[in-house]
Amino acid sequence: MKIKQVEIFAIDLPLIEPFIVSYDTYPSMPSIIVKMTTECGLVGWGESVPDDHVTGETLEGTYAVLKHRLAPRIIGQNPMEFEKIHELMDSLVKNAPAAKAAIDIACFDVTGKKLDVPVYQLIGGRYHDKFPITHVLSIGEPEKMAAQAAEKAAEGYRSFKMKVGRDVAGDVARIQAVRARVGEDIAIRVDVNQGWKNSGNTLQALSQLQSAGLDWLEQPVAADDIDAMVEIKSKTTVPVMIDEGLCGMREMREIIAKRAADKVNIKLMKCGGIYRAMQLAAMAEMAGMECQIGSMLESSVGSAAGFHVAFSKKVMTSVELTGPLKFSKDIGNLRESYRIPFIELGTGAGLGVEIDESVLSELTQYSDVVR
Repeated sequence: MKIKQVEIFAIDLPLIEPFIVSYDTYPSMPSIIVKMTTECGLVGWGESVPDDHVTGETLEGTYAVLKHRLAPRIIGQNPMEFEKIHELMDSLVKNAPAAKAAIDIACFDVTGKKLDVPVYQLIGGRYHDKFPITHVLSIGEPEKMAAQAAEKAAEGYRSFKMKVGRDVAGDVARIQAVRARVGEDIAIRVDVNQGWKNSGNTLQALSQLQSAGLDWLEQPVAADDIDAMVEIKSKTTVPVMIDEGLCGMREMREIIAKRAADKVNIKLMKCGGIYRAMQLAAMAEMAGMECQIGSMLESSVGSAAGFHVAFSKKVMTSVELTGPLKFSKDIGNLRESYRIPFIELGTGAGLGVEIDESVLSELTQYSDVVR
């Protein structure tokens, strides 16, 4: 099987409501979709959601890397040779993980279709039957976040990921308001997205949240400040998770060596796709560290890829892939797999996602074909 053609689509996914995190507000979510066609006529779909705050890539730069560097060189390659594909991509451009993720995901999708098996069968087989869905609360006023949490709890959600990081005092009030509204039986995870800057601010916040019963605290400090994470971990009983501070194997080695976290958030867009995510998961497992598959608000394509990784590994203990639930229009049908408060991944070949190309065309801002 050889790759014959790669089509690249820059799209804009409409959100039901703006998504607000510490460093930006997203009224919609830009994404790049890759359609890979083989000489035997099979099609694989991939996705790239770059973020200059997280992956160091812009949408325009990622599109250019795919169009001018990666796509032309993979024409004629065998998409089933995952390691060779990654070696080739790494020789063409340093870093660019979200761009490489789009190619990687498309290769896994088309290989699964060729062999008529789900992607999770290509990476170890299915381990989990289903995963709880965590609802993500965007930053807002304390009462607004508490009201939304109460509404979602009534719908069946049993865990929330709170986005905070604008100011310590306000964030403490937000967390306390949500806990007071939903009670003690709902899990609350707090994601600061680096917004508390340093260990001093973080420890100050945690001292005021001792009774909040947090499941864990995610990336409170700057991504490259691993030593601050070590200090926080040594001075609190709240489990800590590293997100932006983990992209690839270099960071994972340092995190493991310093025992800098209880848990790591692996995102396909940060590390380069399914193949690299599995490598990171194996490293974490050997170190006795739990993993989460996180979201960059991908469409059904990227979200499905993340779920296949999560469902295949015992070390994956949580998943936060909620993009399809936040879009008013999506190019795929993964939303049908969400059964609140769980997601139950299907058994279709490849990613198991059906693409509505009419919706893809509607959401496309510009596109190119590479042969």
